[in-house]
Amino acid sequence: MYDPSQLRTFLAVAQTLSFTQAARRLGLRQSTVSQHVRRLEDATGRQLFTRDTHAVELTEDGEAMLGFARRILAAHEQAAAFFTGTRLGGRLRFGASEDFVLTHLTDILESFRHDHPEVDLELTVELSGTLHEHLDAGRLDLVLAKRRPEDPRGELVWQDDLVWIGGERLRLDPERPVPLIVYPPPGITRALAFEALERSGRSWRVACTSGSLNGLVAAARAGLGVMAHSRGLIPPSLVRVPDRAGLPELGRVDFVLLHGERRASAQGAADALAAAILAGGDRLHRGSR
Repeated sequence: MYDPSQLRTFLAVAQTLSFTQAARRLGLRQSTVSQHVRRLEDATGRQLFTRDTHAVELTEDGEAMLGFARRILAAHEQAAAFFTGTRLGGRLRFGASEDFVLTHLTDILESFRHDHPEVDLELTVELSGTLHEHLDAGRLDLVLAKRRPEDPRGELVWQDDLVWIGGERLRLDPERPVPLIVYPPPGITRALAFEALERSGRSWRVACTSGSLNGLVAAARAGLGVMAHSRGLIPPSLVRVPDRAGLPELGRVDFVLLHGERRASAQGAADALAAAILAGGDRLHRGSR
């Protein structure tokens, strides 16, 4: 009843909330993306997205379709692998940024390990900037991380707003420097926070530095300061800093998949894990709010 190609297109639009970005990810024309979504809506008899010239949002039926689409595509891939006799193996060195330690990435990795038990998966969790360095040095095969501002590479998983977050009872004194909770260099959000404050002429000081997201969250919960963070990944018990605090806009950030230099032994496994992450990309942020 449901065409797998239309379901893949639906997932890409749902994850990026952009027909343009979905077309770029899938290598399709935007008109083809629109056609796939329209045909899927015709097949379901339901509207899956609300869209205008400014925004694309999932409807309640679209939210429900997310789970169905993932399961249908997973079954499709498992059947294809079974009947073609394809069994992936080898060593796969995968890097994921600290942003994902509190998300459902573990569920995606668990399913991948179940489907491909002969793949030796090695996971590295680090800052996005550090993962980029490891990838460039040939120490990783696949990376899920923030896109570096100066680097156009990477397959978009989703795009999100960066926002200021902190503890619920935090109050900022406009007469004093902004207390910042940041990753150490080469943290990407660290650099973006500094740049935004400097552009606005707002003074700041570093109140806490930690290479661990759990460390940053603990500092924020203790009221030590504010941190720049993806809106879709706000940890429990932390909230957005209200606009009345006068902090500058931080812009947007892309979360991308990047492949390293192709090692023959890792190529198939890297492609399969990338496909699994793209298929379940909405779980990385929707389930973590």
